[in-house]
Amino acid sequence: MNGSFLFQAFIYLAAAVVMVPLAKRFGLGSVLGYLLAGVVIGRYGLGLVGHEGEDVMHFAEFGVVMMLFVVGLELDPRVLWRMRGPVLGLGGLQVLITAVVLSAVGRWLTASWPAAIAIGLAGAMSSTALVLQLHQEKGLQRTAAGQSGFAILLAQDLAVIPILALLPLLAHAPDSAPAVAPWLRGAVVIGAVTLLIVAGRYLVGPVLRAVAGTRLRELFVAAALLLVFGIALLMEKVGLSPALGTFVGGVVLANSEFRHELQSDIDPFKGLLLGIFFIAVGASIDWGLVAQHPGFIAAIVVTVLAVKFVVLLVLGRLFGMGRDESVLLAFSLPQVGEFAFVLLGVAAGLGLITADLESPLAAAVALTMGLTPLLFLLWERVVAPRMAVASGADLREADDITGRGPVIIAGFDAFGSTAGR
Repeated sequence: MNGSFLFQAFIYLAAAVVMVPLAKRFGLGSVLGYLLAGVVIGRYGLGLVGHEGEDVMHFAEFGVVMMLFVVGLELDPRVLWRMRGPVLGLGGLQVLITAVVLSAVGRWLTASWPAAIAIGLAGAMSSTALVLQLHQEKGLQRTAAGQSGFAILLAQDLAVIPILALLPLLAHAPDSAPAVAPWLRGAVVIGAVTLLIVAGRYLVGPVLRAVAGTRLRELFVAAALLLVFGIALLMEKVGLSPALGTFVGGVVLANSEFRHELQSDIDPFKGLLLGIFFIAVGASIDWGLVAQHPGFIAAIVVTVLAVKFVVLLVLGRLFGMGRDESVLLAFSLPQVGEFAFVLLGVAAGLGLITADLESPLAAAVALTMGLTPLLFLLWERVVAPRMAVASGADLREADDITGRGPVIIAGFDAFGSTAGR
């Protein structure tokens, strides 16, 4: 296997260009195409990608950061404030209940409650990258399930911060915690977020106007990337999630005059990095380990999917969602997400879980992510039509329109351009 950077880049891009159109051709969606591409080129496929794929995944995770920045650009701060109820209520309860149930299940995997709690907290996370991409492809962002799913994902991103602070305490390793007083650490975090909001309102606009005045497109692209990189770096330095920080930055700039240009410049990088991230997830699945312990790993995967499915379904109904929307929510978020790799790695480093347990757990996490597009396909092609029939919905075919006439498209944004095509 050639380990050169150019060869690896060629392999990843070729896998995406070949597999994604095939997956789309068979109605499987782009996400599953990327995952299958990773499986094909991975260690247990053609063997074109080895352990360096883990480094690629860390790099490609920046696609999640960019995606949340773009999502933030589309949200008015007033809309985000109105979402505080679903984020803290629905999202907070999902994290808490799922973590408690999975911790009880994890007690069967390990001899200690601290280790079981660490497993439960990691399992409570869902995949922001996977869910938002699937919802975007299917146009579900504005539905009740799409908005509730986003609120839950945002709550999970917020929960990562206290979870990372809790893990050293579970391991009885206070020395591994930062040697900074909690109040001072909180003050630093509040100061960083305040700096981000003030700079977004009063500094970024004049800087972008000066850059735009040069009329050099590549310079504005560089400025947009610099903005995202700077926010992510600042959040990382103060111990916050870079993805959460860039989301806040996007919300601050949601009313900026440069919102659409920032979005159009960052979108290609976001899409490409997300694709590489999904390929890296597919390539990271240790099929050798799965073959050694098929029953054990399958039991973990099925249990996690079932627990999260039931919790999401019940919470959706409790928060006033319709039956079809609750089912869609449950089919969208039952997987374990990318943050679980980080939390499991930290737990293993602290000695909470052993390497022998971390490896099958990581394989199970990757498999739940890989199965999500298939579950979504099951909902779309089997469950949703049957629920529509059961509810007595009008399933007649669309009217056949034969007339022709001029059409005016008011507003040629992303939706308008799609309608135009």
